[in-house]
Amino acid sequence: MASGDKKPARARVVLTDISSRAWEHPADRGALVALRKLKGFDVLLKTMSGVFRERAWRLTLLGSAVRVDERQFARLHRLLAEVGRSLDAAYLPEMYVQADPRLSAMTVGMDRPIIVLSSGIVHHLDDDELRFVIGHELGHAISGHAIYRTLLMRLLGLGGLLYAVPGGAIGIRMVTVALLEWSRKAELSADRAGLLASQDPTAALRTHMKIASGGTLEELDVTSFLSQGAEYDEGGDVRESLIKLSLLQQQSHPFAVVRATELRRWIDSGTYTAILGGDYPRRADDDTASVSEAAQEAAASYAVSFERTQDTLGRLVHDLAGWMGSASTWLNDRFRRGSESA
Repeated sequence: MASGDKKPARARVVLTDISSRAWEHPADRGALVALRKLKGFDVLLKTMSGVFRERAWRLTLLGSAVRVDERQFARLHRLLAEVGRSLDAAYLPEMYVQADPRLSAMTVGMDRPIIVLSSGIVHHLDDDELRFVIGHELGHAISGHAIYRTLLMRLLGLGGLLYAVPGGAIGIRMVTVALLEWSRKAELSADRAGLLASQDPTAALRTHMKIASGGTLEELDVTSFLSQGAEYDEGGDVRESLIKLSLLQQQSHPFAVVRATELRRWIDSGTYTAILGGDYPRRADDDTASVSEAAQEAAASYAVSFERTQDTLGRLVHDLAGWMGSASTWLNDRFRRGSESA
């Protein structure tokens, strides 16, 4: 079926009052819960971003791209409304289509987020796949990811200046690496939001396959594509593990094959089905979300990742952590016995 062809309407579950915590990756959610507790911090970052900068983005799009509405790209306008309904969104961002042959999409702005779709992604994706992409971007907007992204951009921009400060380069590098790691996890969160909005796992997988291949499916195979993800996870010797770490150093997004694998893993965990069944956190409870609990869940997610990984470096780190934990327990026990006998 060609892109844009209409299919029979399919009922989707409306996730009433769903909190973004439902789809946020634990490593992403831990940071966001803490950020939301800092009242006024978002206002500070919005001030740093500047009203002028956000207005400049919007004016640039108004002058150079096409705004989606009832008459222009009406199909996309309908899809935005549909994903907003599924996620019970309190508001819908403006959306634009920009001339760009690449398969890409982004959400910009903190005060008034704007979704921007490339003409390439609109051309190559069908309605179900576009629903997933638009839901992904709406998930970014609802979670407030733009706040952290703005902070990351500011730090990257200050990198050259801080190199002149003793120790500044190391400090900015450490923070930047942490923010890039968060950014990659935020993309996994948005993929989950896109799936909850579209409620079509097959279309989500097709989207990642098209992004990886440049928009074609005719010569691709789902099983082979997913096996790539498994092979990437398994890695090889220590050299390949170190290469993977170096490749991720400047990446704000996970690789497309990895994203497909992670989304499939989330589906297989049963969380996706449970959410569609009504088992999810509500927005009304966001203010009472525990920072410590979110931090513990983030730490647990990394522990599970290390336990699951099959590559050499992952096993080495996991075994080393286990040895250190055992050594710590042994030392504590010896000190405790020594203090009792003293």
